[in-house]
Amino acid sequence: MSLKLYFAPGACSFVPHSLLETAGADFEPVMVKLHKNEQNDAPFRAINPRGQVPVLVDGDQVITQITAIVTYLDGKFPQQQFLPRDLLARTRVLETLAWMNNTVHPTFTYVFMPFKFAGTPAAQEELKSFNAKHYAGLLGELETMAKNAADGGKAWLGGEKLGPLDVYALVLLRWGGFANIDPTSFPALWAHVNKVAQQPGVAKAIVRERLQLNLYKG
Repeated sequence: MSLKLYFAPGACSFVPHSLLETAGADFEPVMVKLHKNEQNDAPFRAINPRGQVPVLVDGDQVITQITAIVTYLDGKFPQQQFLPRDLLARTRVLETLAWMNNTVHPTFTYVFMPFKFAGTPAAQEELKSFNAKHYAGLLGELETMAKNAADGGKAWLGGEKLGPLDVYALVLLRWGGFANIDPTSFPALWAHVNKVAQQPGVAKAIVRERLQLNLYKG
């Protein structure tokens, strides 16, 4: 078995985890427990000095970062068409994927781990409160994408088949619960995410990671 995926339950590593399961790939899933700080243990740092998941290992090659891993998996499993074949459509998917990863995802980090960015409790609370509202607005953009896809008769956000945008949308909406955001307040996105969760490969990853879709407590 040459493929190995280092993942953390509920993290953005859920995206390649789901894609590997969808492809029926023979891979070894290796859990990294972030709450136990395993990402900073020497064995993992030897694999990824940045101490981040996901990490995809294929033989002697180590690949990090969501966009790079998704592009690699698309090339390794071309029959899955995780990315569109048309050049412009492919570019648009990568454009949106990059936005999810470099804008939406970091905004949530300010909510979930404000201690990384401010030293006092008051400053941390302000960061958390401000960015929770900003995060809701970004989820609103995803809501529009999901609604436009549904209204246009498109089953998936980025192409003719399930792809990284669909799975990342699931991750991002799920995280909203930690920011006290009700996922059902985004009806088109919530419906889409539930459809994504029912796909066999995604469902396998959900079971392995023991995830609950709706984390909103009210």
